[in-house]
Amino acid sequence: QVQLVESGGGLVQAGGSLRLSCAASGYPFSAYTMSWFRQAPGKEREFVAAVRGSGRIFYADSVKGRFTISRDNVKMMVYLQMSSLKPEDTAVYYCARKRSELGLTAPNDYDSWGQGTQVTVSP
Repeated sequence: QVQLVESGGGLVQAGGSLRLSCAASGYPFSAYTMSWFRQAPGKEREFVAAVRGSGRIFYADSVKGRFTISRDNVKMMVYLQMSSLKPEDTAVYYCARKRSELGLTAPNDYDSWGQGTQVTVSP
C-alpha cells in the first residue's frame, strides 16, 4: 500500500536551515505529483510546494525564494530544503501524493499523507 514517511524536522533558530525528506513506497512514484504542506497550531493545513513527475515546480508565495523542493524518482524520495527560516514557518510539515491532474494547492486534491514532522523556528 501507499506509504509516505517524513523525516528531518527539528528546532532551529531564525535564519537557519533544515532539510526535510519524504520516503515513498507502494506505488509508481514518478507518475505522481508530490507536495509539501504544513499546519501550524490553530490554523488550516496550507500548501507549501509541489513537484510534478516531469519536474515542474510550484511554490506558495510565502516560501518562494527560501524553500526548494526536489525529487529523486529512482530513490522514490521528495525533499524540501528550507533556508532563511522564520518563526512563522513553525508547523508540522506533511508530505502528500496528489490524487489526479486536477488542482494543486487544496488538501482535498491529495489522497495520501505522511505522519508529519515538526519544524520549530525560534526567534
